Amino acid sequence: MARFTPGSLTVKAALIGALLLGGCGLLPEQVNETAGWNAQKLYSEAKASMSEGGYERAVTLFEKLEARYPYGRFAQQAQLEVAYAYYKQGEQALALAAADRFIKLHPNHPNVDYAYYLKGLVNFNEDLGLLAGLSRQDLSERDPKGAREAFDSFRELVERFPESRYADDSRARMQYLINSLASHEVHVSRYYYNRGAYVASINRAQTAVNNFPQAPAIEEALFLMVMSYDKLGMAQLRDDADRVMRKNFPDSVYFRGGPEDDRPWWQLW
Repeated sequence: MARFTPGSLTVKAALIGALLLGGCGLLPEQVNETAGWNAQKLYSEAKASMSEGGYERAVTLFEKLEARYPYGRFAQQAQLEVAYAYYKQGEQALALAAADRFIKLHPNHPNVDYAYYLKGLVNFNEDLGLLAGLSRQDLSERDPKGAREAFDSFRELVERFPESRYADDSRARMQYLINSLASHEVHVSRYYYNRGAYVASINRAQTAVNNFPQAPAIEEALFLMVMSYDKLGMAQLRDDADRVMRKNFPDSVYFRGGPEDDRPWWQLW
């Protein structure tokens, strides 16, 4: 039987360690493909990855570019491109943070208008379907925060850069958001009305009228105000809302009655 001594164990351990260390040298080293790349090379490779849908690789390359060459024009553009890459990946929070960072660092950059536009797009697409979701979810349970923030970003772009190439599209999206937000308020107003919460219904309808006076949903907002004031026995306010409704929507579908029935139209519902 072999005998082991502390000394022999030490020798064996040393031999094993040496073999392990030697073996490490046999493993292939991880290759850094970007070693030696200049700023332009990093930027062009990142853009090529984005064009092929490789947004994760593009983000990695843009971040390497900014870390290695933080003061050049490519680094500035990389900061903006990172925001777009995150947006395409569906990383809304990261895209917004990157766009905000670019605006803060480069408020006078020639492409800063795009940063505002991108912020609007991120929130717009996050909340897209505000009305389409009506059949699947009660809008009174949804917070249209994304729609409001998208509207604010588009509005800031249009006000600061009225000649921007993104201004016309921003205006069109703002109009959609106005209609969506007004419809949301009216939907909530209707929700309260149907449950007998007439004061709450009036407040939400009034919000729609005050904030989105040109939206198509205002016709129903005024209708709900007339009906709610009538339910509360507030005749003067009811008649005021009725006059506004008749002036702005003389052919409203909500007007009922005829020669054979001289009751006010709100009593016919």
